[in-house]
Amino acid sequence: VHKVDRLARNRADDVKIHEALINAGVTLVSATESIDQTPSGMLVHGIMSSIAEFYSRNLATEVTKGLTQKLAQGGTPMRAPVGYLNVRRTDAQGREIRTVEIDPERASLITWAFKQYASGETSVTGLLRDLTARGLVTVPTPKRPSKPLGKNTLYKLLTNPYYAGVIRYKGALHPGVHEPLIEPALFDQVQSLLKARSAHATRHVQHAHHLKGLLHCGSCGSRMLLDFTTNPRGTTYAYFICSGRAAKKTTCTRCAVPVHVAEQLVEDSYRDITISEADYR
Repeated sequence: VHKVDRLARNRADDVKIHEALINAGVTLVSATESIDQTPSGMLVHGIMSSIAEFYSRNLATEVTKGLTQKLAQGGTPMRAPVGYLNVRRTDAQGREIRTVEIDPERASLITWAFKQYASGETSVTGLLRDLTARGLVTVPTPKRPSKPLGKNTLYKLLTNPYYAGVIRYKGALHPGVHEPLIEPALFDQVQSLLKARSAHATRHVQHAHHLKGLLHCGSCGSRMLLDFTTNPRGTTYAYFICSGRAAKKTTCTRCAVPVHVAEQLVEDSYRDITISEADYR
């Protein structure tokens, strides 16, 4: 190894690795430190290993302290979200200053997205489709090119208080000095709407229909699944759909059947059923 701290950064790992090397008949050699199997060499090895652990832990402490100080001053201790840009500048004394600025290409689309969803006339999926059509993509990096947002990314965007001027870091909220893209009231309105629709979707899962699991497609014989769809005005409709067509396991072309239509068809079928005394024997 070049130095002992390249082998391990804590004493416990160093001991385990060194024991494994000895048991394998391997001699550990440091290119820049005098360590060997002699008592003095083992002492140096132990000291250097302890110093490496101290350096690693102390560095982590200093980094945490720096992030805490930056948060206390309203700075952003992580990569800025879509709509903002991380900017590096050098002041008159030659010191590097890292700040966050509004992205002129994407900020207006982020603001529009919050206002559009708060209107209640679209879903997250519909909003994603509209944003993609308007050209919203991620900020490119040296390793990753720009690409459209995914649904999960958009949901996290809509629930990120950073856009209202608040930094969420490790579960805690801190006021930021960056320029907000939306008003806190608009952010709260979007959160209320997201929670209401999430609770509405959960109720659909918990309350199954009495015909769920009992119906089969008359065209291909596949099981009929209970599904829900919500229009842009927030009205929800329940349907039974063919699982074979939905999963593309069959060539079935049967359209979705509204629940009230399915109920009427079942009722009509029972109306034509007659049971004789022989059926009870």
